[in-house]
Amino acid sequence: MHPVKPRHPVRGTAGRRLTLNPVYAYSTERSAKNAAAYRLGMTMTEWACRSLLGLSQTEHLELGGPIPALLNTFKNPKNRLPDLWGRHQAEGLYWLIEAKGGDVGLSTLRKGWEQLAAGSKILGSYAHRTLLVGASVRPGDDLFLTIDHDLHLGQPPLAPAGFGIDDESAVRPGTLEDHLGDSDDALIGAARAQMLTYLALRSAPASQLRTVLIPADRASRHRRSGLTTPLEDDDLTRAMRAEARGAANYYTDRYTLRARIRSMGLDDFLTCRILGTEVHLGMSRKLFAACERLHEEDLAIAQRTPELRAEDRLADDPELGDDAQEEQRLTQRRIFRERQEEARPRLRSLLRHAYARGGTSDWSDLLRRPEEPELDLAGDEGLLEAATPETYLAVSRYNLPPAGA
Repeated sequence: MHPVKPRHPVRGTAGRRLTLNPVYAYSTERSAKNAAAYRLGMTMTEWACRSLLGLSQTEHLELGGPIPALLNTFKNPKNRLPDLWGRHQAEGLYWLIEAKGGDVGLSTLRKGWEQLAAGSKILGSYAHRTLLVGASVRPGDDLFLTIDHDLHLGQPPLAPAGFGIDDESAVRPGTLEDHLGDSDDALIGAARAQMLTYLALRSAPASQLRTVLIPADRASRHRRSGLTTPLEDDDLTRAMRAEARGAANYYTDRYTLRARIRSMGLDDFLTCRILGTEVHLGMSRKLFAACERLHEEDLAIAQRTPELRAEDRLADDPELGDDAQEEQRLTQRRIFRERQEEARPRLRSLLRHAYARGGTSDWSDLLRRPEEPELDLAGDEGLLEAATPETYLAVSRYNLPPAGA
């Protein structure tokens, strides 16, 4: 990111330009550059669709399309289909989304639109919107985003139960985390969505784990921007944290202090800084316990399903072409996904029990470690913090542009 004074200023611009690192642009081999371009495209697409356009949870089409009768069609690796799908609560439509990133030109965008057209044809008579998001960055150019969309009228989407969330909770707007208390399917979906965060926390060294104080009353978090509630300027959070710091002067025993803090109406979310970044991720003890149980069940599926574990599979056959190997991988993922769906009726009660148990457990029990993580009472003035009902996110304020820019 470089400061720049444009010859022809446009109102509202920040006065900086985002360009490629020259190491990436000129000395990175092709496969690594493609991988980075893919992540750039998916990241910017998720941001555009969710933060800008109000879409709720997105899912990869290869993990199951929105209409049960069409699952096998969407999973056919020979079909060049869009990346993502979701259901827009306010619009009441399915969204099919294709993400493109990297050196995105007209030819790439045309291919993306062809993929969307193929997905749209499969959805057929169901009302939906197709979106093509291109995140383009080339040597010497700025990062810029294009969004193309088209509306296809037709039948209303299927009842929410058709794609994994029971009717009672899904008729209300919001994200999966807004319905964890009354929807077992929402709990399963949220645990799946946060599995990578759980694994990062589970694998982090004890010295890098800490807990931060968040008001336990989820209803107190009035969203002011996007999907999260900023905390650094939230008066309730600041006041409750100050009260907790005062209690720390009287309770020297850490277990007594934690019990006192809970009685004040505060949760302590487990967090850690993701190595190599200035990003801190975390989650509540209830969601952590649910993720743990779901992870155990997923591992059990791999253990009892032939050739799903890497150590049980033969090496890729060099005689097979790229398309055939991709078809094998998609088949394995489809088998795993089917086993997960078969386990859903049993998972509902298992994860609900784990979710409830987590709320009354100590972090030392959940982490299976003798010591509790360090409780951060002082807070880090260098962090900008935000929370959802069950997750935590913080970034370094020093790596962000000045507020007045």
